[in-house]
This record gives sequence, structure tokens and C-alpha cells, in this order.
Amino acid sequence: MVRVLPDVSALDRTFDYTVTAEERARVDIGTMVRVELHGRRIGGWIVEVDVEPDTDLRLLPVRKIRGLGPTEDLDDLASWASWRWAGRRRRFLGAASPERAVTGLPSPRPSVPTAGPGRELVEEALRHPVAVLRLPPAVDRAPVALAAAALGNTLMLTPTQADAQRLAGRLRRAGLQPALAPDGWAQGRAGATVVGTRAAAWAPMANLGAVVVFDEHEPAFKEQATPAWNGRDVAVERARRAGVPCLLVSPTPSLEALALGPLVAPSRSEERAGWPVVEILDRRKDDPVRGGLFAEGLTRLVRGDQRVVCVLNRTGRSRLLACAACGALARCDACDAAVRQQDEGALVCGRCGVERPVVCSSCGSERLKNLRQGVSRAREELEALVGEPVGEVTGTTEQVPDTRVLIGTEAVVHRVGHADVVVFLDIDQELLAPRPRAAEEAMTLVARAARLVRGRRAEAMGRLVFQTRNPGHDVLQAALLADPQRVADAERRTRTLLRFPPVSAMARVSGEAAAEFIDRLGNPLGLEVLGPRDDAWLVRADDHTTLCDALEAVERPGGRLRLEVDPLRW
Repeated sequence: MVRVLPDVSALDRTFDYTVTAEERARVDIGTMVRVELHGRRIGGWIVEVDVEPDTDLRLLPVRKIRGLGPTEDLDDLASWASWRWAGRRRRFLGAASPERAVTGLPSPRPSVPTAGPGRELVEEALRHPVAVLRLPPAVDRAPVALAAAALGNTLMLTPTQADAQRLAGRLRRAGLQPALAPDGWAQGRAGATVVGTRAAAWAPMANLGAVVVFDEHEPAFKEQATPAWNGRDVAVERARRAGVPCLLVSPTPSLEALALGPLVAPSRSEERAGWPVVEILDRRKDDPVRGGLFAEGLTRLVRGDQRVVCVLNRTGRSRLLACAACGALARCDACDAAVRQQDEGALVCGRCGVERPVVCSSCGSERLKNLRQGVSRAREELEALVGEPVGEVTGTTEQVPDTRVLIGTEAVVHRVGHADVVVFLDIDQELLAPRPRAAEEAMTLVARAARLVRGRRAEAMGRLVFQTRNPGHDVLQAALLADPQRVADAERRTRTLLRFPPVSAMARVSGEAAAEFIDRLGNPLGLEVLGPRDDAWLVRADDHTTLCDALEAVERPGGRLRLEVDPLRW
């Protein structure tokens, strides 16, 4: 007799079925089957074998053995993840399953990578159970992958499929034969290094030797659907269970990563060489209304024969306010985020909710002006400035225009392969966004742009340009000095003061059943419930054990409910 977890969204329990002696020899924990439940044939996974019957009822047989599925260690990991992110176990087993039925495995293809330069720093990091390797944007990451692969079959995660394909290509040229997830599911299970995106954290692997997460700070590692698990954290836990080193690589490590293990970084001279030249155009003295979007000093940078990318990350309406008298940005006195003006006239912070009168904190003027201009209008002005066509790139653009100068939202730094100059036309909108992770998110955007223009040792030295009314901001100074630690230190102080993650553990509860869930949760020791705000509650604890145990103990009410543990925004 075997125990099966059905692949049914509204069901989170197991059922027992019988198998013949012949079938028992073909199945194990994780095997994918089809069974009959309430008159329907549905898929599922075997989660226990050789189960002793505890009922006199006649059990139904397993109708079909579909093929190989998650290994036993991944089944255990799925149980942990369902507790960690307050989700259904089936969702994680689904992520660990092949897209098409697999009935047999290919022969393992052992390979030995070619040794490359710059391995010493990586090998130092790999001596720790978990370590954070801070590599500047222009540094080649292939030596990191090769050094880890020398330890055996390695799980390598990247933010995007394009990144995974490029990395797999580099490994092949060095003598490895990696399995590219998800198509290489069977090859990875048979025995190979696996390269893939977030979902590859669940790829079955034989003889795991190391785990590497590239650009661990990227939000792409966070699953947006419920349960909102994080591929980086799954990879860390998987390495811990296997007793192998886990390496978190990033040009600007997240605070969550820095809390997991020691930081290993190159020398200051090496780190500076891996960041581009930075130029800051201070616009504090420019008229916020008549001055226009383009600073006077920008003309010389966008004219000529260089490839220029301009970023204006406004997908909606901007609410950035500036003083009409002195040009200072309107910011919250409590948390320094940008404020917006309510219909009744008061200024309110979108991050902490503090309200204050409409008055400039710098000069006392009561005249504030909205700074708002979209990408399309900015493109028209830029074309007039450079005297040639300018391409526009947004999230809906199907093909990047073949123009020397481009302007777009954040999507442009993802879609363009190379640039000589990247100009942030309004970086203040990112720096002062009313989001708890605004500085961290802005630093992520800067790192992406820096990777486009390469470092100071490149043949044609790249350049980042920031138009700002806040030149002393930690993010801009970190880019200028090639020192991401400035942002990490500032963020750590702020989050410690406000008890934001990773200082605390937090979950966001929303949906039509959220109020009832919060009522059932009550007020257990060690938990703090905040809200409601925007029809959502925040549940906070000192650690994940306290938080996740409390969430697991609550019986889920009927109706739509979204539990997001470790929300990116709150």
C-alpha cells in the first residue's frame, strides 16, 4: 500500500491506495501516478511506501504509474517549504516534477571543467557553509561557476532564462556538460551540473557538490503566485541539508543574504575597476517646472556617436513633488521617502503613513510643483535635443529599435545588450519611492545598468549618469565610490530602527478571507499584527520559526486568502 498526495488545488491531504508486487518494485517516494478520487482520475505523487493500513475499508488501486518525479530529499524539502511559506505541499512538488513524463534516466555524463583564472577568491568563499561573494558588475562570473563545479555536480541559479543559457554555454566551452533546466530534468537527476532560473532550485540532482545563486538580490527569485517562495532561500536550505557549500553572488548583496553568512569581496582597487565611471548632475538649482527634464550638462553626453540609453522609469503617474522656490524634493520627516499630496491638501508618506502640512522642509515655502513626464513625451524632447530618431522601449515593446539613442522604462536595461552611456533622467523617483526596499531596489537597477556599460578597465570606458536633486543619497555615493557597502550599512540601520526584515520575520495577509484569518490568529505570544491598511494586514515576529508556526496553526477560512511570507513590498 502507498500513500498519495493528489495534485488538486483545494485539497491538502493524502489518501492510501494499493499497488501490486510488480508495481511496488517500480515505485518509490516521489513517483508520479494517476489515481481515482471521487470518481475522477487525477495525478499525484507517492509520498509514503509500504504503508500499514489503518482501516478496514477496501482501498482503490493506483490506476497508472506515470513516471519518475521528485526524489525523497525534495519531498522532504517540499514539506519544509510548505511550512516556511505557508503554502500547499503540492505546489512545491509540482515545481520539482518534470514537464513531461520521464520513465527512465540517461547515463550520467561525467566531465571535468577547465581551470580558469581568478579562482582564489571563490575558493575562499566555498570554504564556508554559506558565503556571500560580492563581485562588481563588470567581472566575469564564469570562473565562479567553474570553481564551484570542481566540487562536483553543482546547482546554479540565475535570475533569467537568458542568463542561464549564456552561463550554460560558457560551461560547455570549458568542458562541462550541464543540464539546462527545465528540459534537462532527467539529465540532472541522472548526474550533472544543473543551470536554471528560480524553478531549478527544485531540480533533482545526483551527488550534489555545491550550490551557487548568481545575482541573488534580484526580485526574479521571488515567486509571485501563492505560496510566494524564494528560490535563493530554497537553494540555501537545500545546500544545508546536503551538507555542501552555498555561494550567493551579487554586485550589491541583499541584507537577507548578508545575514546568512560571511561577506567575501575583492580588494577595493579590483572592485572599483569593475564599476563604471559615474557622473552626477546636480539639479537642485534648476527650476523644477521650467528647467525641463534634461539638464544643461546632458547635451554633450547624448550627442556624438556613442550608444546612449536613457532611463525614465515611469509606468504610471509620478507623484514626485519639488519646492517651486528652492527646488528641494518633498520628503517624509520620519523615513525620508517621497510624499504625495492628498485631495484635502495634506502631504502623506506612502511608506509609513505620516502626514504633514504642505510646506517645504528646506525653505518653508508653501508652493510645491509636480514633477511628472512620461517616456513618450521625453522621447520627443530627446529627439529634438540630439537631432536624430530616438527609440522607445517599455515592458510592452516587442522589438528594440535599431537607433543609437534609446529611452525607456526599467525594461530598457533588460532588453539592451550593450551601451556606452546610461543616463537616469530621474533617479530621485527610485531613491525616494514610498517603499521599504526603495534604496535596495534602486541599487539593483544601478547594478543592471552598470553591467551594460562595463567597468573602468574596458576598452571603451562606460559611464553612468544620474540627474538628481539628492546627490548625497547613499545609492548615488555607493555608485560613485564603487562601494555597495554604503547602501547595506544605511539600510541595516533603518530596518533595525523600524524592525523591518531581515531584522524581523513578516507576512502579509490579504484577500476576502483575510479578516477572518486574522481573527482566528488572535494575538499569540511573540506576534505583532499591524493593520489593516489597503485591505491587508502585516503579521510580524522576531524570527521565522515563531511566525511560521503561528501561521500553520490557524485553520484556513473559506474564501480567497493570500498569505505572503517575506513580502518584497509591505
